[in-house]
Amino acid sequence: MPDTGFPISDAQADFGRARRRRVVAALADRLRGEPDDVRMILPFDEVLAALGHAGSRDLGLQSIALDSIVGTADQRTGDFDRSFRPTSTRVRGRWERIALAERRGEAMPPIDVYRIGELHFVRDGHHRVSVARARRRTHIEAYVREVRTKIEPGPSMRVSDLAFKGHERLFYERVPLPPEWRKRIDLPDYWGYANLAEAIEAWGFRASQEVGEFLNREEVARRWFVEEFEPVVEMLQEADLMGDLSEAQAYMRVSAERYRLMRTHRWSDEAIERVRRELR
Repeated sequence: MPDTGFPISDAQADFGRARRRRVVAALADRLRGEPDDVRMILPFDEVLAALGHAGSRDLGLQSIALDSIVGTADQRTGDFDRSFRPTSTRVRGRWERIALAERRGEAMPPIDVYRIGELHFVRDGHHRVSVARARRRTHIEAYVREVRTKIEPGPSMRVSDLAFKGHERLFYERVPLPPEWRKRIDLPDYWGYANLAEAIEAWGFRASQEVGEFLNREEVARRWFVEEFEPVVEMLQEADLMGDLSEAQAYMRVSAERYRLMRTHRWSDEAIERVRRELR
């Protein structure tokens, strides 16, 4: 709809369009069968608790992409969805005042955000973000504080992913693999991470007994990956036993079969052959 030339009326129309877009987006998500939380704004405190705090630093004033702003540091706000469209008419007054000021050419102060990975969480400036997105802007000026976390959030993380991410973080605290190896530990559910951590810790206990000295978590993780995980995965690949499973899923399946069939945690030619026959 074209502007009328009357800033007050146009600001009011801006809010109405933003509300309608939110309703249309919610309906489209339902028709596509999207998860209920696909449009839910991410709560900064819960995200940080799941990912684990590892430090922070101020980055100063930057221009950031509006579509990278998907969360809030204000636990009280339920006024906006993940795309910062208004979820109710409660914010209408302040929203329209900001829209009116922008239409009159008034300068807006920068917003304040936290950055985790590629995602931004608003500390101050929710309404300014909402108005900017409604007016189809692509970037906004922001004071950025970068927060480093123990694991990365991923660009499409949703609220329902937080429990999974929390278990993933706990896994890497128990099994501190270096970043380049972590990419190969791909499991579909958080119980998989818990079960694998238990298995690795048990492997580490047996390894400590064999060498006659205590092995710390870093050494256990390193030795398990090099001496156990990689050889087993290579064996599975050579025997064409991976199927559609990830390396970590296939490793856990074959390790469970080995123990079920032979009640042993050791690999031998006999164990490999029996597991191969069983899985085929």
